[in-house]
Amino acid sequence: MTARRVHILCALLFTAIVAVNAGGFALSEAVRRLGPVPLGENVTYSPLVVDRDGKLLRPFTTADGYWRLPAKPEEVDRRFLSMLVAYEDKRFYSHHGIDPVAMARAAWQMVSRGRIVSGGSTLTMQVARLLEPRPDRTFADKAAEMIRAVQIENRLSKEQILGLYLALAPYGGNLEGTRAASLAYFGKEPKRLSTAEAAMLVALPQAPESRRPDRAPAAAKAARNRVLRLLAGKGALHPDQAEAATLEAAPQGRKPFPILAAHVAERLVRQDLLLQAQAGKSEPNPVVTTTIARFLQEQLENLARERATALGGGVSVAIVAVDNASGEVRAHVGGVGYFDKARAGQMDLAESLRSPGSTLKPFIYGLAFEDGLAHPETLVDDRPARFGVYKPENFDDAFQGTVTMRRALQQSLNVPAVMLLNSIGPNRLIARMKNAGAEPSLPPDAVPGLAVGLGGAGVKLTDLATLYLALARDGEALPLIWRPQDRALGAQPHRLFEKAAAWQVGNVLIGAPPPENAVGGKIAYKTGTSYGYRDAWAVGFDGANTVAVWVGRPDGAPVSDLVGRKAAAPILFDAFQRIGEKRVPLKPPPSGVVFARTSELPPALQRFRPGALPEIAAAGSGDAPLVISFPPDGARVEVAGGEPDAALALKAMGGAPPFTWLADGLPIVIGEERREAVWDKPGKGFARLSVIDARGHTASVQIRLD
Repeated sequence: MTARRVHILCALLFTAIVAVNAGGFALSEAVRRLGPVPLGENVTYSPLVVDRDGKLLRPFTTADGYWRLPAKPEEVDRRFLSMLVAYEDKRFYSHHGIDPVAMARAAWQMVSRGRIVSGGSTLTMQVARLLEPRPDRTFADKAAEMIRAVQIENRLSKEQILGLYLALAPYGGNLEGTRAASLAYFGKEPKRLSTAEAAMLVALPQAPESRRPDRAPAAAKAARNRVLRLLAGKGALHPDQAEAATLEAAPQGRKPFPILAAHVAERLVRQDLLLQAQAGKSEPNPVVTTTIARFLQEQLENLARERATALGGGVSVAIVAVDNASGEVRAHVGGVGYFDKARAGQMDLAESLRSPGSTLKPFIYGLAFEDGLAHPETLVDDRPARFGVYKPENFDDAFQGTVTMRRALQQSLNVPAVMLLNSIGPNRLIARMKNAGAEPSLPPDAVPGLAVGLGGAGVKLTDLATLYLALARDGEALPLIWRPQDRALGAQPHRLFEKAAAWQVGNVLIGAPPPENAVGGKIAYKTGTSYGYRDAWAVGFDGANTVAVWVGRPDGAPVSDLVGRKAAAPILFDAFQRIGEKRVPLKPPPSGVVFARTSELPPALQRFRPGALPEIAAAGSGDAPLVISFPPDGARVEVAGGEPDAALALKAMGGAPPFTWLADGLPIVIGEERREAVWDKPGKGFARLSVIDARGHTASVQIRLD
């Protein structure tokens, strides 16, 4: 070898070394300029609300208005995945982000045909483009995608890369990801897809806007069929299977996303967003798990829709179903037709205050049983009676005469219930309800009166579900739970009644006459109808579940013949049938329950004779003797759950105003013109209450404050 050739060879070698180093430096500089590798950690997904088994109830759009639902490869039909890889990137599982064979093929096709035939992009390169969109499709952009693809392959597994594609691939409009597209175009999850559906999902991301089935169904179908024939040509599909799939109808538009338990879903997502805002953080993949059972929720929503449609007149229906053992809400139907403006569909009617009618009567009886004032077989007179200016009447304007307490409650007689409440005290009833977790509402500055027992207080359907759940649980009240994690945060159980009293109430209610064409003796239930036929109620329980039903117009307008027994009770019994055909029996009686006929009861329990029954014939003011109607003599009064700022309602009947009230000889109210007064902060223990009227007449009672 001559010296000249040696010099030339050395020069070429030096030039190659310089070129390689320069290229390496340029590549290193390009990588540096690209910045941190995007791995999808900053992608925000649609908030999802799922049932207790993880099944989708309701998704929401992202803050920027996209349906972007996460999807894992194991949650998608394997046939779709194999078709996707075969069509887009057949060496996906063997390359490291770039497929040199595909790149060379794409380059040759462009040179030989003078146009781009295929892009040569791998699925990983497409993921890189989705994570870092680049509007200009230049060679520099292509190079950046290739670099990113290699970086992503070094950091993520193939399954993770595939998961990002399944979540971010564009499908037209505001749809991103395979799951969103499957729900929107096929109305189902992508776990089970036909061959034609899988081919459609493969074809759309290539040109998502020009192939949108809701705007260009013919183009979408043609693209789907090209995919099918190409895959058949590659041997990825049997030709007969591909040809049959081309004959399948293609979607012509978009279907609505699931919207089950819409009101609960909206409330829980709003609560989570508020908590995140308060904590100064954001959850990129928000999933709210509920205690709802999707199948039952769907069944009861259908039931509510069917019955509301049959009733007509703008009537809506709300239903709450609860598991007795845990207090978990299994279904929450807040109304009919979320987008039905005529029925105020977006108002959660299960959380709206309404007059409960007679649905609070069981709790009056429960307190009477607990206090030993009455027994289910105690006799009581159902006859006209006046309580001051208040004169209750039965629903049918008739009176039954002497009946047992059992029959009085089963027949929902008003006078016996008011007699009992007059002896127990409305304030005590309200206190027990609050202690159990309900939130009865009274007008501002109003004190509980006897009308509370017949619907004179506002309650929510969820309040009634809470109270009847306590009856089903032997008198132990639990807060309703909508999310599994709330169990750890829930308040300790409170006692509504003693076990014996709760069992006695349930034993009475299970004998209530069933609605027409229903079988009785399986469900302990009570109905209610508010004044003016505005609200119809039915609430009941068996040994496993408690269900509460409300029927009425959202605007509170009266509806002719809207009665609990006719409108709500059939829905209640049908709801139990949809929970399961077999009813779980109620719990056996606890110790302390007295089983006896009326004649076998102690004399004091054979007939209810309230002391100083305020039965006043048409007497003018001041003509009747002065009596303290509440609290009654010898009563134990729970004052608003024992709150520090509690108050005790006082009520006198007869006598001549003004009145002066004294507690243990000390004035607490002076010169009160009304027969009702309030004792602020009464404290606890025994107290002697007295009232003096304008003529100097007095009346006194001895009570105990708890």
